Amino acid sequence: MIIVIEYMLEYSGMLFGALVLLVVQAICDLSLPDYMSDIVNTGVINGNVSFIVQTGIKMLLITLLGAACSIAVGYFAARIAAFTARDMRADVFKRVQTFSNPELDKFSPASLITRTTNDITQIQLLIVLLVRMLFYAAIMGTGGAFKAVSESRTLSWTIVGAVLALVMLIILLFTLVMPKMRKMQLLVDKVNLISRENLEGLLVIRAFNSQKFEEARFDDANRSLTENNLYINRAMTIMMPTMMFIMNVTTVLIVWIGAQQIAAMAIDIGKMMAFMQYAMQIIMAFLMLSIMFILIPRATVSANRIKEVLETGTVVKDKKNALRPRADFVPDIEYENVTFCYPGSDQPVLKNISFRAKHGETTAFIGVTGSGKSTLTNLLIRFYDVTEGRILLDGVDIRDMTRSDLRDKIGYVPQKSMLFSGTIKSNLLYADSRSTFDNMKRAARIAQAEEFILTMADGYDAHVAQGGSNLSGGQKQRLSIARALVKNAPIYIFDDTFSALDMKTDATLREALHRETGGSTLLIIAQRVGTILSANQIIVLEDGEIVGRGTHRELLHNCEVYREIAQSQLSEDELDQA
Repeated sequence: MIIVIEYMLEYSGMLFGALVLLVVQAICDLSLPDYMSDIVNTGVINGNVSFIVQTGIKMLLITLLGAACSIAVGYFAARIAAFTARDMRADVFKRVQTFSNPELDKFSPASLITRTTNDITQIQLLIVLLVRMLFYAAIMGTGGAFKAVSESRTLSWTIVGAVLALVMLIILLFTLVMPKMRKMQLLVDKVNLISRENLEGLLVIRAFNSQKFEEARFDDANRSLTENNLYINRAMTIMMPTMMFIMNVTTVLIVWIGAQQIAAMAIDIGKMMAFMQYAMQIIMAFLMLSIMFILIPRATVSANRIKEVLETGTVVKDKKNALRPRADFVPDIEYENVTFCYPGSDQPVLKNISFRAKHGETTAFIGVTGSGKSTLTNLLIRFYDVTEGRILLDGVDIRDMTRSDLRDKIGYVPQKSMLFSGTIKSNLLYADSRSTFDNMKRAARIAQAEEFILTMADGYDAHVAQGGSNLSGGQKQRLSIARALVKNAPIYIFDDTFSALDMKTDATLREALHRETGGSTLLIIAQRVGTILSANQIIVLEDGEIVGRGTHRELLHNCEVYREIAQSQLSEDELDQA
């Protein structure tokens, strides 16, 4: 909970104002029993009507002042909670933006969404009640105990007994509920994860008629969450009737013992009534505290989950004295004995990779699935850092550059085409918001996307649904390629981005790429040999190692792995003509 307090202290001015108002409200509430005592002793017993009226007016004014303070405290509490939640959400979002792939592998997307929404909502609710109830209950409990003892020491043991019973009840409930509170957020994560997977994979689920299986999987997670909530709620249902029982027993004891004290002329009726009011205030204060103890365990779990995100260190970091790219930057790339293991794994995915990709040339990578092709380019973008060896860009180790400077030099097209909700124009300008419309059209033309863009009613302002779900696979791929080309980067990485294109479009696009990006360094990952026939250098990977390097014709003669791949895709005539 320390992290919550740290955020709340950012609004110490409002918090101080709320505390002052709470003190005023508590003083008003604590003064009412004394006035009630005076009305009974001086007004009712003596029949002094004017005194009753005057004192009643004072009580009314004090009540109005207390109510005004209560409204103001509620206002401050709501603002403090809302601003704190806003800051937490912003910090969690910003922190996640700095994560490299190892950190993203640690937290599932569903868990990060839950932490940003549900967990912070739990904390927001706690802060409202913390300011509104916890401080007020503490003041009322302390002030009520002091006033009650000053009214009658003889009756004070009834309050002590009631308080001890309430404390034991709260400790018992806290012990029973805390483990389930810790479990609750994990169960919410699981429900969100299954829901997210079902929404994203709905077409696959329908294609395999797996609706019943997914319903059962969701039902299992949902039942677990429901049972956990039922356990907590059932445990908490004990609290209210037990507290009311303690309150009523305390009232009966005060009346019974107080009547004996009145008969013995030890106290008067007014003091007994005042004492009863103070006892109720003390018990109500503990009732408020008990409500807080219901919320604190879950909010504590949520706070720890948010703290875990905020305190997770980034594995891929920028150096303090990072080097800036030279003014005459040359996009030559060199891998020197690069070995890489994924975090938590002892088996290297890449082993002693060494090659050079020159500017103005196309370097292609091919190999069976799992050979390490995508990992190779992910290291260049610094999604991960190499385990051994180094990667040089213009003669500089990329770890000596900032990730921002490095990625400014790269136009990246991922294996899975990812588009954002908006328009075609907004997606293309995502790479460079300052790009001109002519440059955007040029990029679309090179990517062979302009032909279908112009057929749309709104053209470049046509709507794109989330994830590009209203476009075909080939259209999404071409828009992803166009987005990268808008950047006019000295380096382009195409991670199997031609797989959804027909052979004619593929060939036309590659020809346009070669013509328009002649001075850039092109890295192409491909599954189809036809896509990389004209590459200046083809690197063949197998089990994370380079087993072949050269042009298409050279590899056909000196690399068995490449020859097998080529023969599985092309006929002998096509191989001879290539």
